Amino acid sequence: MLALKLTLVPAFLLIVSMSGKWWGPSIAGWLAGLPVVAGPILFLLVLAHGPLFGAHAATLSLSAILASEAFNFAYAWTCRSRAWPWALAAGLLTWLAAASALSYLPASPMWALGVALAATLFGQSFLPRSVAVAAGAPLTRTDLISRMLAGMALTLLVTSVSARVGPTWSGLLAVFPLLGIVLSVSSQRAHGADFVVSLLRGMVLGRFAFAAFCLFLVWMLPHQAPLLTFAEGALLAMCVQWGTRRLTRASRVPAKAPEAMAAE
Repeated sequence: MLALKLTLVPAFLLIVSMSGKWWGPSIAGWLAGLPVVAGPILFLLVLAHGPLFGAHAATLSLSAILASEAFNFAYAWTCRSRAWPWALAAGLLTWLAAASALSYLPASPMWALGVALAATLFGQSFLPRSVAVAAGAPLTRTDLISRMLAGMALTLLVTSVSARVGPTWSGLLAVFPLLGIVLSVSSQRAHGADFVVSLLRGMVLGRFAFAAFCLFLVWMLPHQAPLLTFAEGALLAMCVQWGTRRLTRASRVPAKAPEAMAAE
């Protein structure tokens, strides 16, 4: 169990971090929307406390999309005029306020889904816009190690305190914006606000896949083996993620001018 806690999340963080170096911030943000942190943490919670605990935590993780979007919104707007410590402070305070409010929300999948969808649509509409940023951003070994250590620390924290805080806060903490923090701070320091905004806007598209993953866990964990449920949920999330990417690309293809259509 300890080996899983120390390796699962850092391995996923490594993949997402390298994607930003290879393909740019929008792709990194899109991949970060997958349950690369919350998924392994929820799996460890199920192994430790059982499927009903895990299903309850997954419900709160679904609603916690709102808290994550609150962090992204506050950070994105603040970083345009302030240095990263101010942006980070604004993001964390906003996340804490949103998570505290969510802890009083009924543990209902439909409530959680409604909150998550509203937050995603809000983020898509009101996050600041960014100019295009080229791929191939440099990533130092120190940045990479720091991100992996942060992922390890969050995993150990949530799984260690889960018995005391219960499934509600375990689910909320599983979606603590670890990726948002480490990617945003390191990106702002290295590349500036436009890079960060592009990254955070890319994360919005990933919320649909994350929501599908959490809903699948809520419905299926009480009825089948945890490993199979998480494997199927991960596959579903990847399919939804692929679909949102295709739809986004299709929406960006300019329509043909009437003259060109007539010439054909």
